This record gives sequence, C-alpha cells and structure tokens, in this order.
Amino acid sequence: MAALTQNKSILSWIDEKVELVKPDKIVWIDGSEEQIEALRKEACSTGELIKLNEELLPDCYYHRTAVNDVARVEDRTLICSKKEEDAGPTNHWMDPEKAYKMVYDIARDSYKGRTMYVIPYSMGPIGSPLAKAGIELTDSIYVVLNMCIMTRVGKKVLEVLGDSNDWVRGLHCKCDIDAEKRWICQFPEDNTIISVNSGYGGNVLLGKKCFALRIASYQGKNEGWQAEHMLILGIENPKGEVKYICAAFPSACGKTNLAMLIPPEGYRKKGYKVWCVGDDISWIRKGKDGRLYAINPENGFFGVAPGTNEKSNPNALASTKKGTIFTNVARNLDDNTVWWEGLDKNPPVNAEEWTGNKVNGPEYKAEGKNLAHPNSRFTAPAVNCPCISSEFENPEGVPISAFVFGGRRAKLAPLVYQSRDWNHGVFVGSIMASETTAAAAGAVGVVRRDPMAMLPFCGYNMGDYWKHWIEIGKTLDPDKAPKIFNVNWFRKDDEGNFMWPGFGDNLRVLEWILKRCDGEVDAKETAIGYIPYAKDINIEGLEGEVSLESLESILDVDKSLWANETDGIAEFYQKFGDKLPKELADELDTLKANLK
Repeated sequence: MAALTQNKSILSWIDEKVELVKPDKIVWIDGSEEQIEALRKEACSTGELIKLNEELLPDCYYHRTAVNDVARVEDRTLICSKKEEDAGPTNHWMDPEKAYKMVYDIARDSYKGRTMYVIPYSMGPIGSPLAKAGIELTDSIYVVLNMCIMTRVGKKVLEVLGDSNDWVRGLHCKCDIDAEKRWICQFPEDNTIISVNSGYGGNVLLGKKCFALRIASYQGKNEGWQAEHMLILGIENPKGEVKYICAAFPSACGKTNLAMLIPPEGYRKKGYKVWCVGDDISWIRKGKDGRLYAINPENGFFGVAPGTNEKSNPNALASTKKGTIFTNVARNLDDNTVWWEGLDKNPPVNAEEWTGNKVNGPEYKAEGKNLAHPNSRFTAPAVNCPCISSEFENPEGVPISAFVFGGRRAKLAPLVYQSRDWNHGVFVGSIMASETTAAAAGAVGVVRRDPMAMLPFCGYNMGDYWKHWIEIGKTLDPDKAPKIFNVNWFRKDDEGNFMWPGFGDNLRVLEWILKRCDGEVDAKETAIGYIPYAKDINIEGLEGEVSLESLESILDVDKSLWANETDGIAEFYQKFGDKLPKELADELDTLKANLK
C-alpha cells in the first residue's frame, strides 16, 4: 500500500522498523470509515473482536486480553534518558543504548506472518497550536480501532505535519504477550516509545499515558508548556457564563465522575450546567492574553467499567452506548450485551465471564468471583458524552480559572482549602497523597504520595518537574494565574462514615472555588492555607446529610495531624536531594512554623 506522506523522517524511520520486525504487509491507516469498517470485520472473523447487539449497542465490540495482560505494568515501564538523574528517583530507568538493544532483540522478526499498521495520529484537534502528532506502528487491529476512538487519526494529520520532524515515534509489537519480556520504554530525548509483549490498552495505545504524559511532560519542560494528568470541566452559571477548572486526583478518587458531574437538583433548576472538556489529560499553554489555556489531547474516554452505572456516572454510561469497544467485561449471552460489577444488581444467568468461560452469573457471584475484571475497560468516543463541551474541539483551548488537587484522606485534609499563592499551590500539589483503600493490594490506610497525580506518568525527574511548575508561575501575571486549591471528598467521622455526600454535590465546593477566583467571598487563614467560612458553602437541599455544624468539622484543620504529616513530606522530599526546588523546602519550613 502506498505511503500517505512524503515526509522523509517518517519514511526512513518506518523503513528501519520494517527491516527490524519483517511484516508480511504494510497498511497505512487513512482514517476513512470504509477502512475502519473493513478492519472491524477482519477482527471479528479472527475472533479478536466480537460484535455486540447492533440494536442495543450499535457499532459496539467486545475484546478480551490475555489473562496475564490486564493492566499497566509500572515496574516494566522505563524512562530511558541518557543520565539516570534525569529520570529521577520515582521512575524506573535504563540506559537508552541498553534499552534499545533489549527491546529490539525482543521485537526482531516479530511481525513475520503479520500486518504492520501505520497509524498517523494527532493529540489534540488537528492543526491546533497546542496539538502534536505521532506515528504508531502496531500489529494489532485492536490497537488501530482503539486509537481511532482515542485520538484523531488519518491523512489530515500528515498533511498538517508536512515535512516536519516534530512527531513522536511509537512502535508496538504484540510478540508473544510474554509477561517476563514485557517492556514499555519511553526515550524522552528521542521522542520515541517502544512497547513489546502487551496487548492491554494502557501499555499499547501509545498516544495515551506514554505520549500524552510521559513524553509530552518532557516536551513541555523544554518548550515552556505543561502536560498534566488533569480533567478539564466547565461550570456554566445561570447567566450563561462558563468558567473552567483543571483537577488532578490519584486513581480511585472519582476523577471521571467529577469530569462528568451532574449538578444537584437545586442547581439544575437555577440553570447551572457542567460541561466536560476532558476526563484524564490536559495540555496547558499560555495564551496571547497571558492566561493559561488547556486542551484535552484525547478524542475519547478509556474508562474503568466496574462501578460505572446510572447513579454513579450516567454521562459515562451514556457515552458507551454506541461506537464503543469493551475490554475484559462480562458478556450476557442471551442478548449479546455487556455486564460488569456495579452496573446493576442483576448479573446475567447465561453469562460469559471475562476470560471466556460460560457461567451462571448469580451462582458465580455467590462464590465471591467477579464476572468482569476489576480493571476492565470501555473505549468510547468523547462526542457520545451528553455533557461534552462545545469547546471540546476549540484549537485554542479553554481559559483556566483554577487548579484543583485532591486525594483520599480520612482525617487530615479539610473538604477544601486554597493555597496562599502560586508557589504554595505547587507545594500543595507536590504533597498530594491518598490513603490506600481495600481495592489496592496490601494494607488499608497507608499514605501513598502521588504528587499532582503524576507519579507514574512524569517523563523526567520530579524535582525538575516541580521546578518547571515554579518557572511557569514566574511568567504569569498574578491577576491572571489560576488559583490553586486542594479538595478532600473523603473525610470520615469517628465512626468511619464519609462526612460529605460527594458526587454531584461536589459542585457546591467548586462553586466556592470559583467565587474565590472572582474575589466574591472571604476565607479564613489557617496554618495550611485559606479555608471557607461554613456559611459560604451552599448546603441547601442537604438537610439531614450536612449541617452547618458538621460542615465546620469537615473544614477543621487538626494541627497535630498536620505536624505528623510534615514528617512524611520531609521524608518524601529527601528522595530528591538537591533537585528539590528551594521554594518547596521553604514552603515546608513555613508550614512547620505555622503549625507551632
């Protein structure tokens, strides 16, 4: 098949890889519906995909991965920078020469008898000044079809790229799906990603975490912008004005639910609306007016299925109703639809659990087994989302009023607090942590540090990453810089019950955040930053759930707990040695002094 570009850097790179992996044939993905449909049919004929009920789930497909290949593998995800200190203490590092040799030896001849698919894709709206292009080579139709949902794919990308060399190289080889030889290598200095022996989305959809965060964070450092693990949402008030927030949370903290939040009834009646720009990743750059603007570089949602239902996230569920690929969920064989834990209370009797065994759903559940894998996924087009923002395709992005960090802390963090200034806000992001829940392996309640929710995704030394945040702050007019906040939806009382209802009611806190950004409400200064006066958070309609008195206690700052926390922060900071920005060390000293 003829190449879709004359770009010499692309063609010579592909020639090298063809020589390495020796495909039987090469197919360029042009993004046309005809080609995509033909690939779906081919994948169904080989059993790689199963077509689902066309009436109930139009254009939806089912896929299962190998049983040993169901999640990202952080211990086999490498940052291959020339110097180890450039990868930093929180990444797994390998010397690039050694890494190339290792993965090329594994990949050699692995496409024999297979087709090489060449996927030209754009992260961000094609042609946007904030967008970037990539090429992924893969021997998996599943990867092609997922990339066609998650990114903007096809000829247009190559037309916009022209003969530029500014594109990210991605090679994916399924090989034997051998867990012992599985590696996901990022080479930030070479704009290159190589993934071998996996077929699971997070390891093989190279536009997602590999490019959009690990490589892009490094590009952003060098080019003066930011790639962040943040959702973007717009809040429209009854006057029709929309303000945008970027928010970062570690996993299992309700990030997707917040991105697609449905306002409480009282707010809906007044005319409030919430718009989703993105549920996972933000690329952020300074606009001509001196404000920070963000785009969602993705074109779809790669969401965790279990727990997604009509109550927890109706918008996410609606997004999966057409054009979606489901991975490792259960199948209802009676009507050829899908099911997962938490979808409803009726597991199908005539079921196929995620590895393909036919079972009686209710009996299987009674034995304490899951029908769907806990990390089973849906890949759904963003346009399906009922609350997708009209600015989703805006090439300039949306202006950001606030950055919000959060985690799961039973006692420590108040419901919301605001940083004193930009550098203090960077400090607040850098000390982000979550307590482990029963879902994570190991002990419950252990504090896991996850600065800016970027720990597994920062493509370079985290000390340098914090410094980059501080440098960005220096270029911003303080009046135009987003204000920085921390939230904690997970505060518990002495009986272990959550004190805040969460879900749609989180809009009440976001409303206070935006009022602070506009200087409309005062706040109380504490040792850790500014907290709301309880009267300024609207609890109308929460009678019986939250009172002014209980709100006061969710906003309480316990100095003795925070004093203990400073020890944990100091210990974490020690890892970074002289890479820790002085500004953050100073912020820690200030916090300690404030607590005395």
